[in-house]
Parts: sequence; structure tokens; C-alpha cells
Amino acid sequence: MAKKANSSNHCSFCGRSEQEVNLLISGVTGYICDMCTEQAHEIVNDSFKSSGKSDVGITLSTLPKPTQIKDFLDQYIIKQDSAKKFLSVAVYNHYKRILQKNAKDEVEIEKSNIIMVGATGTGKTLLARTIAKMLQVPFTIVDATVLTEAGYVGEDIESILTRLLQVADYDVNAAERGIVFIDEIDKIARKSDNPSITRDVSGEGVQQGLLKLLEGSIVNVPPQGGRKHPEQRMIAVNTKNILFICGGAFDGIEKKIAHRLNSHVVGFAASQEKAIIDRDNMLKYITPLDLKSFGLIPEIIGRLPVLTYLEPLDRDSLLRILVEPKNSIIKQYQKLFSMDGVTLTFDQSTYEFIVDKAIEFKLGARGLRSIVEAIMIDAMFSLPSGDKKKLHVTRKYAVEQLENSDIHHLRVA
Repeated sequence: MAKKANSSNHCSFCGRSEQEVNLLISGVTGYICDMCTEQAHEIVNDSFKSSGKSDVGITLSTLPKPTQIKDFLDQYIIKQDSAKKFLSVAVYNHYKRILQKNAKDEVEIEKSNIIMVGATGTGKTLLARTIAKMLQVPFTIVDATVLTEAGYVGEDIESILTRLLQVADYDVNAAERGIVFIDEIDKIARKSDNPSITRDVSGEGVQQGLLKLLEGSIVNVPPQGGRKHPEQRMIAVNTKNILFICGGAFDGIEKKIAHRLNSHVVGFAASQEKAIIDRDNMLKYITPLDLKSFGLIPEIIGRLPVLTYLEPLDRDSLLRILVEPKNSIIKQYQKLFSMDGVTLTFDQSTYEFIVDKAIEFKLGARGLRSIVEAIMIDAMFSLPSGDKKKLHVTRKYAVEQLENSDIHHLRVA
């Protein structure tokens, strides 16, 4: 704590009296002034930089290798091996770029911002969140649908960085090495493939505003969010080392991919090329050209150099998602019941029934949680106040609970 003015109090480092400094902080056996504190902070930062250590505690020797990152993702996400591989390499290269020792090196590594394309419920958000959890860096999720061009109703582009600062407890150094996941990036596609002659404030206008963030620039961010005004205190954030991961369903882009593939099938090789195309997973053939035809501007596509896709989830994948990952839905409910001293078990046929319903509702992995919640709601309501210590969920019980719920409203026409 700071001491009151006293001529006998001096900084133990520089010897200045309390009258000569702005603030004198007392310790157990001595004092330190504000000027010595700032110098000590600079010394520590210089020491970290010379040893190759970043402000967030990652060094080149401790940075997980791509295979280690993928192994960690395998514990939480089922399948999606292609997306995991792309993400692991991109994240590894990004943090190698941050930890580049010689800033004067002629070879400058560019940012590896990522865009993931996949249907709803295939794991786009979970992939980004799991990587941030492994690296222990600030991570935030932003919905692109609420963003508008500056001056219009909605949130400014800078609100993305405001949320990252809040997650980092306003530690600018930590935030400048964080990860931002921009969800629903496909919802800001421009309304037609031709440049708009009128203002597209929630589509093309947002894409233009995102360019400076993705490229890397110093942005003045309102610390509490909201609209900017001249009197408001701003925080300068450099986005050069912030990794941006974008995700979107891009509903209907399969038709554009199919049209492009068919247009290339001409002449003698036509039957052969058609034979090798996987019609059930057209996203594996996605290219930046397809994103442009969908409505993303070329400038933003160029700033998202890593393009990957997520495979659609089949019945076996959903069954594994239900029970296998570390944070699987079944394990979460078993944990919840165990905290009340109740042992929860399921029949294998119950798992299969839940998966069949999720496929029927066409909600991907997200539908699993809604179905299990509907089945378990009565038990979660009554068991904590009862004496029963075991609950075994059979297929018959699951069918009865589901029929008594309103979950049929989830069904997609």
C-alpha cells in the first residue's frame, strides 16, 4: 500500500524520498517508487523477449507441435480430421510467428487467419474453443450477424476487440495474442455477386470494416463497448498478432461447388471425373472461388488464407459424440447427477434412440443436447430432493419422456 508523506521513507532501489516521486509503495522491509516499478517492468519484458518467451508465457520450446494439438483436439472432437490438421498447423505457425526472435529478419511470416465451412452442429465453435483452452490464451466468440457498418444501428466492428479485452481483464498485451472466433461469417455475404450501388451496411459494409482487423493494424477500442464519441477514452489494440478464426454454414454453397465441378467436366474425362466426386460431401471440394461466388469480397478472402471444411456427421459419428469425448453430453449429465449422489446409466439402445431423433430433427450434434435434456428433465427435477441413488435410463423410459415433452417443435420440415 502507498504510505503517507514521511521524510524518512525512501525508495529502496533509487533512494528518492517520497516527496520526489508520485507514489511510494511499501513492502515488508522496504519501499519501491512508481518510476522503479516501470523500469522493472521494462526489464522483465526485455528479458522475456531475449529468451524467446511471450507475454502470455509461451516459448518456442513449450509451444505444442501440430501433432500434439491434434491429439488434444481428438479428446474433445470426433472425426473432422482434415479440419483438425489445418487448424493445428495454422495455430502452430501463427504462434511461431509471434515468437520470432529476430524482428529484423528479412523473411516476415504472415498471419494465418482461418475460415471454416461446415453445416450447423458439426463442431466449428468447439474446435476454436478447444484450441484456445489448450494454449491458455484469451478467447472470445463474436456473432457476425449483429455487426453493422460504422454509424448504423448495430454493433461496430471494434466491439469484437472490446469483448477480447474484457476476457483478458483489460490486459492489452495478453489480448493482442488472443484468438477471436467470428461465427456466422456467411451471414455478412453481400446480397449479389456484383458490387452494390447502395449501402449494404450489414453485409459488404461489415466485410470492408473487418479488413483492417484481419490484416493487422492499431485500432482504438472503446473499453466498455458501445458507440464511439470524441470524449470517450480509447484503448489502442494492435491486431497484428491476434488470430482470427471465422466459421459459417454457407447454406447452399454446395450448389455453387457442384456447378463449378460440372462446368469443368468436359469431353473424354467426363465420366471418370464424375465418378470420383463425393456427392454426399461437396464441401471437401470448396475453394476461395466458391466463397467469392457466395458473396465474400476478394479482399477478405485473401486475408483468410487457410480454408478448411467440416464433414457432415453420420449416425456413427453422432453416436460417438454422445459418449466418447472428455466432455461428452452423457458424461456431463452423469457428473451432474453424481454431485447429488445419484449414479446415472443408460442402455445402448437408448443412445441409438437419441441419435435417431437427432438425425430426424436435422440439428447435428447440437440436437443431441436438446433431446437428452428433454429425456432427463423430470429426473433432474425430482431426484435431488429424493432418496433414490441410482437411475438407469431405458429406451422405453426415453420414448415416454420425449413424447411428454414439447421437443417435437424442434423437427425441421
